Amino acid sequence: MRPTVSAYPAARSRRLRRTPGLRRLVRESALCVDDLIWPVFVRDGEEITEPVAAMPGVDRLSIDRAVEAAKSAVDLGIGVMALFPYTDETLKTADCAEAFNPDNLVNRATRAIKAEVPELAIMLDVALDPYNADGHDGLVRDGIVLNDETLVALEKQTLVQAQAGADILGPSDMMDGRVGMMRNALEANGFQDTLIMSYSAKYASAFYGPFRDAVGASGALKGDKKTYQMDSGNTDEALREVARDLAEGADMVMVKPGMPYLDICQRVKAEFGAPTFAYQVSGEYAMIQAAAQNGWIDGEKAMLESLLAFKRAGCDGVLTYFAPRVAKMLAAS
Repeated sequence: MRPTVSAYPAARSRRLRRTPGLRRLVRESALCVDDLIWPVFVRDGEEITEPVAAMPGVDRLSIDRAVEAAKSAVDLGIGVMALFPYTDETLKTADCAEAFNPDNLVNRATRAIKAEVPELAIMLDVALDPYNADGHDGLVRDGIVLNDETLVALEKQTLVQAQAGADILGPSDMMDGRVGMMRNALEANGFQDTLIMSYSAKYASAFYGPFRDAVGASGALKGDKKTYQMDSGNTDEALREVARDLAEGADMVMVKPGMPYLDICQRVKAEFGAPTFAYQVSGEYAMIQAAAQNGWIDGEKAMLESLLAFKRAGCDGVLTYFAPRVAKMLAAS
C-alpha cells in the first residue's frame, strides 16, 4: 500500500516549500532595508575609529567618521541613524548638565551629519545615564532615582536635541510622564514635526552590558535600574505603558530588548496597531557575533533569522547594529 500523510492526500503543505521562488511567493514576513535603524556610537576627537571590545564589528566613531558613516548609510538605503555618546568621565555630574548642553557630543554630531547628509533622519536618546555620575537614567538623591525632578532635566535635553536638528527623539529613561512633558515642550517651542519614538516597554535586562561598555556607563552605575525599568515577568504592564505613552503624544513605540520579548512586540502591535519597533540590543548582537566567531553557528544566517523574527512578531522596524551588513546583503540579493 502507498503510505498517505492523512485522510486527505491533497493536503500537502510541502508543495509550497518546494523551490526558493515558491517559498518567497508565500512568505508572510519579509525584511527590507527600510526596516533598519542603525545605532552608532560617537566620541570626541578626530579621525578615530575605536573598536568596542564587547561588540565585535562595532566601533566608536569621532564626528568626522560618523559623517562618513552617515553617507554610507544613505548609499545603502538606510533611512535612520541613532546616535549614542561615549561621554568623557569629567563631564559626568550629579546634575547631568552635559545632557542639556547645546554643544554636547551628540548635538554636535547631529549638526555635522545634517549639514552633510540632510536626507538621513537622526534619532537621539533622551535619558541622563551617559551624563550621570551615578550611571542612572534619572537624577539621584540619597540613592533614590527622582521622577519629577528628572522630567525638568529631560525637558531641557529634549529642546536642545530638537534645536540641533534631531528628527526622532527616543525617551529611554522610563520616568513616568516624560512623553507628555516632551510633547508639550516640543509643541510650545515650534518643534511640532519632531517625532517621539518612546522606549515604552523597556525591561531591566541583563542584555544591556555591552552597550554600557560602549558608552562608558558600566563603571558609573551604582545599584541597578529595577525601580524604573520594567520587570521581565510582566506583559500586561507593557500594554499599560504603551497606552499611556501613545495618549501622551508618542508617534511610535519601542520594545527593548528585542528577541527575549517577541511576545511583547506581538501583543503591542495587535493591541494598538501603532508603529512598533524593537531594539536588538548589544547583548543580543554580541551573542550572535561571539557564537559565529567560534564557529558554533552560521553568523549571517542567524543574523537574518533573528531580524526576520521581529517582522514576524509584528514590528515595523528594528534598531540593530547589524544594519549596514544586512543592507549590503539585501542589496546584493
